[in-house]
Amino acid sequence: MDNRKDQSSAQHHKSESLSTALETNADQRLSLQKSVIEYAEDFLNSLENRKAYEFDSYGKEDGDSFFDIDEQNHLIEDILPFIGERVDKPGLNPASGGHLGYIPGGGIYESALGDYLAAVSNRYAGVFYASPGAVRMENALIDWAGKLIGYTSHFGGNLTSGGSIANLIAISTAREAKKLKGKDLESTVIYTSQQTHHSLQKAIKLCGLGECILRIIDLDEDYRIIPEKLNAQVLEDKEQGLQPFLVIANAGSTDVGAVDPLNAIASIAEEHDLWFHVDAAYGGFFQLTKQGKEIMSGIEKADSVILDPHKGLFLPYGSGIVLIKNIEHLAAANSYEANYMQDTKMHRDEMSPAELSPELSKHFRGMRMWLPLKLHGIAPFKACLEEKMELAQYFYTQIKAMGFEVGPAPVLSTVIFRYLPKDKDANEFNAAIVKAIHQDGRIFISSTTLNGQFYMRVAVLSFRTHKKDIDLLLEIIEKQL
Repeated sequence: MDNRKDQSSAQHHKSESLSTALETNADQRLSLQKSVIEYAEDFLNSLENRKAYEFDSYGKEDGDSFFDIDEQNHLIEDILPFIGERVDKPGLNPASGGHLGYIPGGGIYESALGDYLAAVSNRYAGVFYASPGAVRMENALIDWAGKLIGYTSHFGGNLTSGGSIANLIAISTAREAKKLKGKDLESTVIYTSQQTHHSLQKAIKLCGLGECILRIIDLDEDYRIIPEKLNAQVLEDKEQGLQPFLVIANAGSTDVGAVDPLNAIASIAEEHDLWFHVDAAYGGFFQLTKQGKEIMSGIEKADSVILDPHKGLFLPYGSGIVLIKNIEHLAAANSYEANYMQDTKMHRDEMSPAELSPELSKHFRGMRMWLPLKLHGIAPFKACLEEKMELAQYFYTQIKAMGFEVGPAPVLSTVIFRYLPKDKDANEFNAAIVKAIHQDGRIFISSTTLNGQFYMRVAVLSFRTHKKDIDLLLEIIEKQL
C-alpha cells in the first residue's frame, strides 16, 4: 500500500511540476509582453509602407510546417518573425488605410487593449451571477446602441461575434414571436431582395425555415426595395391563402450601400402583421451622423436590427450586435433550464447575455467596445464616419469625371463603377483593372456583379483611410486606361 502511495505521489509531483509551466512568473510575463508589444508597434508604425494586398502570397512554403502543433516548445523570438512573414504579410491587410474592399473597419488599438484586459481577467460575461460588472458593461452597450437607432424602452439585445450570428438570433426570435410551426412553413412567406446579405439566407436555413416561400421584391434604380411592389406581393399572397411572416430590409447593403425606404416598409409590415427586420450591419452606426440619421429614418420601427461595431465603430473583427424591440421575444426564443446552472438564479438584478442568445461560454466582448468609447467619447467616431461619407462622394465625383459609368450616388460610403471601352468586352476590361490594382497592392478594392455586369467596388470605412488613399487609387486607375 505504501509503495502504491509513493508511486502516486511521485506521479502527482511530476505532473504538478510540469503543469506549473503554464503559470508564468512576473519576469517571464514582462519579457513576453516586451517582445509582443515591440512586434505590434513595428507593425503599426510600418503600416504606411505595407501593402494593402499581397497579390503573390498564397503559395505554401517549406517553412509552413511551423504551423503544425507538436510536442516541442519554442521561443517567442522564433515565433513572432514567423507570424510576421507567414500570417501578417500574405493576403489582405485589413489594418491598412488602403483597404477599400468589402466593408472594412481597421481595428482600433484601444480595442486590442480591451481584449487583453478581458482575456487576462477571463471574466465570464455570460451570466450576471458570475460577473455582474461584465454583464452591466455589456448591457450598457446594448442600451446605448438601442437608443442610437431610436428604441426607447423594453428592448434587448446581445453582443455577438458578427452580423451573421446577429442575423441568426434575429430570425430565430422572429420565428418564436410569430409562433411558427413546422406544419406552417410551406405556406409561410419571407420577403427579401437581391441585395439581402447571404448571411440571412443562411440564417433562414439554420432556423429551419428553408421550406418557407421566399419572395424577391423588385428594386428601383438605386437598388432599394420598391414599397408598392412589396405591398402588392403581400396582398397577392394573402389572397392565395398564404401567411406573410417576415420582411428583411437593408440599411446599407454590402454590394452598393443601399438603404431601403424603411418608413414605407415599416408601414406595410405593421398593416400586414409582418416581422420587420433591418440588416444595418454596415450602415447602423452612421446613425451617429446627421445625414445617416435622415437616411435611415424609420429604422426605429423595426422589430429587430443588427449592427456591426467591427464596421462602423472600427473595432477588430468579431464584433456584432443584435437588437430586438421587445426583449420578451428575445428571452422567449433563448430560454433554457439546466440543473448545474441553478446557482445563477440567486442574483437576477439584470438580464444575462446567456438568457438572450444561443451562447453560454463566450468571450467578454464588451470590453473591446466599451474601453475605446470611454477613452475617446463619441465625437471622433462621428467625425470619422462623416469623413468616410465625404471621401466616397469625392471618389464618386472624380471617377465619374474620368469617364467611368457609376452606380447610384453614395448615400453612405460605397461606390460601384465600371469603364465602358469602345472596342473591348466591358466585363473583361474591368476585371483586368481590378487585377492590376491588386498586383500593385498599395490599394485593395473588390468587385461585384449586378444584372450580369462586372462592377468595381470601393467601400470607404477604415478609420485609417484618408484623401491621400483615394487620390492614390484614382492615380492607379488612370494608368490602366
